[in-house]
Amino acid sequence: MQYIAHIDQDRIQSVKEHLEGTAKISGEFAGKFGKQDWGYCNGILHDIGKYSVDFLKRITGESNQRVDHSTAGARVCREKGGKYSFLEYCIAGHHAGLPDYGSNYDNAGDPTLMGRRKKKISDYQAYQKEIDIPEIVTDPFDFKKTVNPDFSMSVFIRMLYSCLVDADFLDTEAFMSRGQKVRNSGEPMEALLEKLEKHVSEWLKNQEMDTVNGRRTEILKHCLAEGKSEKGLFRLTVPTGGGKTIASLAFALRHAVENQMDRVIYVIPYTSIIEQNAKVFREILGDENVLENHCNVDYESSEELKPMQLAAENWDKPVVVTTNVQFFESLFANKSSKCRKLHNIANSVIIFDEAQMLPNDYLKPCIAMIEELLSNYRTSVVLCTATQPALKSFFQGNVSATELCPRMDEQFQFFKRTLFENIGTVTEDCLINKLRGEYQALCIVNTKKRAQNIYQELKEEGVYHLSTSMYPKHRKQVLEKIRERLREDKKCILISTSLVEAGVDLDFQSVYRELAGVDSMIQAAGRCNREGHRKVEESKVFIFRFEEKESVLGQRQQIDVAKSLIADGRDLSDRETITRYFEMLYHIRGESLDKKKIMDEFTNKKIKYRFAKVGKDFRLIEQNTKTIFINCEQDADEILRELKEKGFTRSGMRKASQYCITVYDQTFDKMHGAGMLKPVAENMEDFYELADESRYTEEMGLKLEIDNGMALFL
Repeated sequence: MQYIAHIDQDRIQSVKEHLEGTAKISGEFAGKFGKQDWGYCNGILHDIGKYSVDFLKRITGESNQRVDHSTAGARVCREKGGKYSFLEYCIAGHHAGLPDYGSNYDNAGDPTLMGRRKKKISDYQAYQKEIDIPEIVTDPFDFKKTVNPDFSMSVFIRMLYSCLVDADFLDTEAFMSRGQKVRNSGEPMEALLEKLEKHVSEWLKNQEMDTVNGRRTEILKHCLAEGKSEKGLFRLTVPTGGGKTIASLAFALRHAVENQMDRVIYVIPYTSIIEQNAKVFREILGDENVLENHCNVDYESSEELKPMQLAAENWDKPVVVTTNVQFFESLFANKSSKCRKLHNIANSVIIFDEAQMLPNDYLKPCIAMIEELLSNYRTSVVLCTATQPALKSFFQGNVSATELCPRMDEQFQFFKRTLFENIGTVTEDCLINKLRGEYQALCIVNTKKRAQNIYQELKEEGVYHLSTSMYPKHRKQVLEKIRERLREDKKCILISTSLVEAGVDLDFQSVYRELAGVDSMIQAAGRCNREGHRKVEESKVFIFRFEEKESVLGQRQQIDVAKSLIADGRDLSDRETITRYFEMLYHIRGESLDKKKIMDEFTNKKIKYRFAKVGKDFRLIEQNTKTIFINCEQDADEILRELKEKGFTRSGMRKASQYCITVYDQTFDKMHGAGMLKPVAENMEDFYELADESRYTEEMGLKLEIDNGMALFL
């Protein structure tokens, strides 16, 4: 009897062919972190449940009854015991997702490992006639060097799971596509380094240490030289304007070539920075070598981009640019769709751009994961920012960072372009009067409501408003108008929230910044005298507080620490002040640096893990918001009509995101109660269309009139 894994018209793929094909690919993937034997065994056993008469009847159309083919391989692993037992999670969950361990009280069929163990399944023993169980000879990791073996084992299981599910997809895809090449993994690292070196060749000739370009070249040269270092943890602490984007890419490509690494992964907090950096990388390296993977990118809308859409599933490109959300949520996920890419993080150079934006609510599990990638998955990590967070105490093992910026203190002194001036407590009217006297100024406040109030008082030619009360495409249009006015040296006053502080290339004569975290205020200063064309003493960053109290969600501790440092007479631009700020903030945060107690799920659990629970709990952006679609452009109208006619596809929702804003539940409830919103479709929770078009204006976006004083920010 021939047992069948897949059927495509007149062709069949036998179970043995599929198992061996999947095992080969899975083994190669796991070999990237030295565990080829584990990956191969995982692949060989994952579908042995298809060696059943019931499954054969199902796949040939003789029966419509669903057949569980995942539990069999998991059962064999448990019965064999020892190292094989760790594969039980992977094989049991290779379709449904890594399960929670569960308890002895679970019933057969419950979505836990214990439930699976009690489940009655079809006879699969025919596998023994065709399949030999491979031997696992290596250990999971070096237990002597591991601080938290249970956490390390949980990551190991998740990595093996990634190898398995990606290999399973790829082997099936190869069969279904009849061997036609549908993927393009991009060029090798050596070719990318050559392109980069050609791009910067003229820059490297610059020897003038008293010019901005000369200093950028010095930093770039040093990063290229340090790229020859062995793998490890690095910091690139470069002041604003120091050219860290190209310098970090130069280090990463040289480092990857020297250490035979597979890819460079940029992890960035905001999509605005991603789009900006990815554009630079594509210009240097070529479109086919750079993958953007975030919510605003659509690789499904044209046939020509099919290879990019496929690469987005498993990060099979030499340069990947993604978000903190995508990166960390995938590493703590349990579903195959998110975990599939994880094995391609191994043997990569990982660059955390704006490293101070690592999520405070999950800082401990995030640093634990970074340390695990460094220790056991052959990665190098670069923490890249002008305001380095004080993370040393969070690394549990013997991990120390190598600084990549040469003569760092001198560079910060050279690139200093502004002076901070604390103007204390002001009224809203006082601030408005100050701004009326400015010609080109940026004012950043902590809440969207405040930004709208101040803009309304100042509104005239050359005055602009920017916040996330405006949908992304609208913000881009306004930013282009602002840049044009600044280029033409026309009057330009911008009232904004913090969204302009990182990755937005603007250059104002002066900046007003409401008291916030020290890192935020320094980022704001980077929008003042950015190109260094004006004298430092003429380029002021005014720090202020409002007399009128307001609720600032999620920022209170940052503001209190910054206020304390200012009261002590500290210079905000001093690097010791930045370090002290983060030390104080992390001390105050304490246990809330792991607010969902993620690490507790992997400490002294003896592999009784709760993968599904952690996958659900680990969310960097909490979903206490609703999404509102703004239908005020022709393109938006067409996208909305397509969503209603064809249903809510991932591609359609990505397109729609350019016309969406999010609001907190309190604002939503008031607007919905007043009849200003209507659901786009009955089956789409938390997704609404603005019915009252007068609520959205060209100047301010969505009007926020909140009576109870609860302010919204960013």
